[in-house]
Amino acid sequence: MRALRGFMLILVSFVGVAPLLAQRQQPQTLTEPQIEEIRDAGIDPDLRVKLYTKFIDEHVDAIKALAKRAHSAARTRRMDGELEALADLMDELGSNLDQYGDRKADMRKSLKPLTEATQRWLGALHAIPTEPGFDVSLKDAIGSRQDLADQATQLLSEQTEYFKLHKDQRGQERVEPN
Repeated sequence: MRALRGFMLILVSFVGVAPLLAQRQQPQTLTEPQIEEIRDAGIDPDLRVKLYTKFIDEHVDAIKALAKRAHSAARTRRMDGELEALADLMDELGSNLDQYGDRKADMRKSLKPLTEATQRWLGALHAIPTEPGFDVSLKDAIGSRQDLADQATQLLSEQTEYFKLHKDQRGQERVEPN
């Protein structure tokens, strides 16, 4: 009976700790105030793209600052986490672009600065010397940046053509069916 209680105690301990470990290993890419800013932007596509661009810039600045620090295990872990968060944030912005592009939302005002920013981000990522502790996350971040740059460039081109033909729909947040 004692062995069964001991076993149950151990089992309950593992079940209780597992969610905490999973939660700890998956940091959020955005802070609570940033999430609120995104929520406040609502469905305004230009504002959302500008906010995501700003937040990605902040991650890139943090990564550049970490790259200048002395090598240590803590720096390597933090760099790995920042690079993963950067890639996740770029992927999240890409999902937003897909959604707003499908709606024919006019995002041209924010897409041009985004395409320019992706070039800065690439320069910053290539300036980071690769290390075994974060080489995979660095490659992932560079890949996400490339995907986002391609997507933004393609979408800007498509929107420029679309709104040349549909001048009455310029500045809209979405196409409303007739």
